[in-house]
Amino acid sequence: MRTVLVLVVAVLVCIWGNVHLASADMSPTECKEERKLAGNACRPVLYGQNPSANCCQRIRVTHVECICPYVSPKVASIVRAYGLNKLIKKIEGCGRAIPHNFKCGSITTP
Repeated sequence: MRTVLVLVVAVLVCIWGNVHLASADMSPTECKEERKLAGNACRPVLYGQNPSANCCQRIRVTHVECICPYVSPKVASIVRAYGLNKLIKKIEGCGRAIPHNFKCGSITTP
């Protein structure tokens, strides 16, 4: 379950963050580290807290290509069950625009 929560947080960070394209030299190890950092920084958002300064920073620097391949239908259903709109509002608090109709794995933003 912990892995799923980390993925959910990382997905939210990337979907609603500034969508970066991973450079050709992003290694699987670097992507794994980005997922871990994003999950750790933003985990409290899943428990109703507002994004911290550290979480907002992760939103600005995490590469979407490191996250989207891991967004399974199961992860997407957890995001939807939590409340997509509720999470969107929290992430918008970081000052990031939310791309409309952006597909990341099994999630498409409204």
